[in-house]
Amino acid sequence: MVDMITVDALNMDSKQLNRKIKELVSQGQKEINIINVLGQRFIGNGIQDNSLKITIHGVAGNDLGMFMEGVSIELFGNAQDGVGNTLNGGTISVHGNAGDVVGYAARGGKIFIEKNVGYRVGIHMKEFENNVPVIVVGGSAGSFLGEYMAGGILVILNINSPKIMKADAIGTGMHGGKIYIRGDVDINNIGKEVVILDIDDNDYKILKNILKEFGNKFNFNAVELLKDKFIKLKAISHRPYGNLYAY
Repeated sequence: MVDMITVDALNMDSKQLNRKIKELVSQGQKEINIINVLGQRFIGNGIQDNSLKITIHGVAGNDLGMFMEGVSIELFGNAQDGVGNTLNGGTISVHGNAGDVVGYAARGGKIFIEKNVGYRVGIHMKEFENNVPVIVVGGSAGSFLGEYMAGGILVILNINSPKIMKADAIGTGMHGGKIYIRGDVDINNIGKEVVILDIDDNDYKILKNILKEFGNKFNFNAVELLKDKFIKLKAISHRPYGNLYAY
């Protein structure tokens, strides 16, 4: 078995590329390098392998790493919507920007986005047993950040971005987990289900570990960012809409 095999995706559609990836995985390949990716979707979809690394060069299409568990994906380029959709485990690192709904319903694993993301990042994230999903965004995020979030950790670093988040409806419907933001938010832009707190010593330890790993992925000392102001957004109630039901 070759230590690393390169797949040229230039003339492949999504089905052909994913069929090739899964064929290589079934043969025991542990390192796959994919070049000339031009919007192919579902790369890494459903693969469960704790020792597999997939490196991608180009622009990944929707649902990169969907339902994935254990795999390490590193993308050198931008990603479209749905990175880490329903992620169970593993790590996805994007050296660029990502679109909307990053980490939708993630229940494990880690997603590191070097630059900016779109809307509804972290929506419906949840914790499952000892699995705590983590999303770290180096740049800024759009509206509805952490919408209906039930668990996990979401970090927005606002590097090279205004340190006051302009996104609307942050944490709408949130009933679990934590959102950490470097800088501040307009209090009028957060959901009524969320409270803004200063970080404490335990939060500092959590962030230090996460930022160390994030910095290692993108080759800079992200821990230095902890010298700046961080806030924590946390749900007021784990059942904010309980009074709307008849039980």
